[in-house]
Amino acid sequence: MAAPVDQRIAVPIDDPNADTEWNDILRKHGVIPEKPPSPTPLIEEAILEGRRLAHENRLEGKDLDELDALEEEEDEEFLEKYRQQRVAELQSLTSKSLHGSVYPISKPDFVREVTEASKTCPVLVNLTSGLGTNVESRVLIELWRQAAKEFGEIKFCEIPGDQAIEGYPDKNCPTILVYNKGDLVKQIVTLAMVGGVRMNMRNLDALLIEAGLVKDNDMRVQKRIRESEDDENEPKTTGIRGSTRHANVEDDDDWD
Repeated sequence: MAAPVDQRIAVPIDDPNADTEWNDILRKHGVIPEKPPSPTPLIEEAILEGRRLAHENRLEGKDLDELDALEEEEDEEFLEKYRQQRVAELQSLTSKSLHGSVYPISKPDFVREVTEASKTCPVLVNLTSGLGTNVESRVLIELWRQAAKEFGEIKFCEIPGDQAIEGYPDKNCPTILVYNKGDLVKQIVTLAMVGGVRMNMRNLDALLIEAGLVKDNDMRVQKRIRESEDDENEPKTTGIRGSTRHANVEDDDDWD
């Protein structure tokens, strides 16, 4: 008599991931693979860790005045730790603050004032427009002045584009050149990618962070972020009496 032929039995499986007694039996005998661990505990752990870090770092970036305002809300020892940290940061910034204003330069000075100078500190150059109708150029000139005052450890220079580069088209102005350690590390032609005519200091902060010239937790950067968020959270009302907020935006005609 011939030996019986092995036959594969079709085992009914509805949902291999379902928590059923039948699936437990199938897993035990290796018919279906073990159910992968649920990601829920890992997600919950990540959320809790994120909340813990956010709580621990809740005072990051706050300046001395903001820390003083929290005396009744925070532990004094905890506050004092951050006060000392801010004082140390301020002292460090003061010691590095060698500039503080915009340097107008000419083409013969470029190598000395920019390329060579960038070996000791970062240098940003604004190639300005010679036309009063170039709104972007006027916007960046104002931001350049503010940035030079705030980031004294960085050298801010400006030169008309057609003087720096013969025949440089005005449509490419303003152009931002970022020099560091003797090399050109970044170039931005016009403000189209950094906010256009509405470019502000937060856009400039982002540029400095991207170029590695300041850290994203720099207290000057963090303070500006908080102020911007506070402005966004302010209630807006409109009507016959006007609005409680007024945008600081000028018409293009005002630049003429």
